[in-house]
Amino acid sequence: MPLHARIKPLRLMAFDVDGILTDGGLFLSDSGEEFKRFNSLDGHGLKMLKASGVELAIITGRKSKCVELRAKNLGIAHLYQGVDDKWAAMQSLLDTLKITPQLAGFMGDDVIDLPVMRRVGLAISVPAAPQVVQDHAHYVSQRNGGYGAVREACELIMAAQGTLDTQLAPYLN
Repeated sequence: MPLHARIKPLRLMAFDVDGILTDGGLFLSDSGEEFKRFNSLDGHGLKMLKASGVELAIITGRKSKCVELRAKNLGIAHLYQGVDDKWAAMQSLLDTLKITPQLAGFMGDDVIDLPVMRRVGLAISVPAAPQVVQDHAHYVSQRNGGYGAVREACELIMAAQGTLDTQLAPYLN
């Protein structure tokens, strides 16, 4: 199926955190506090994608207060942290939203993401992902995780759905 045909009906896009919303590096203080670096371009892309009508979610294997704060800041209501079985979390979200897997997308970068990526309508990954993950992606971003890959994915989706110009218009007028 052509990429455009996979994107057009998309109603939900979910994202992993480490390696996707961040560069994958983990910063830990001596007291055990975790720090992550998020990209502001990605954040604005997520806000525009949500405003265009696509529901957003985060599904991650780690649990971190800073991810909770980032999700809240971006208006992402569907946050699943500390998840061992990402497909079970996605299936629960699909049931809640009453949509099929073909209307959902997931952006991930490691083998733990494959059960979701192999079942959704749109699977996106990044250049740093292991080859097996890239092989199961419908699209591999040009940018790396934490450095605009999420923004690239958001703009790709909005362009295919015909909403990108509307989202950019307030900044171009």
